[in-house]
Amino acid sequence: MSETETEALTTSNPHLALRAIGWVSVGLGIAAVGLVVGRELRKRYVFNHRTPYDFYANAGAQASSEFGMGV
Repeated sequence: MSETETEALTTSNPHLALRAIGWVSVGLGIAAVGLVVGRELRKRYVFNHRTPYDFYANAGAQASSEFGMGV
């Protein structure tokens, strides 16, 4: 290889850097959309698979004391 070819290969190309940054941001965007869609699908699944006990007012509520909390 000649010296000019070596120089051309070793110098940084801003176009390649921008292309890499672009692909990384596309990948992150796809991952974010996947997380949002997955969360919505899970919420729909859980909502559609409720039990009759979920309709009670205190279903799943932890017992907490309301008395003796004052100053």
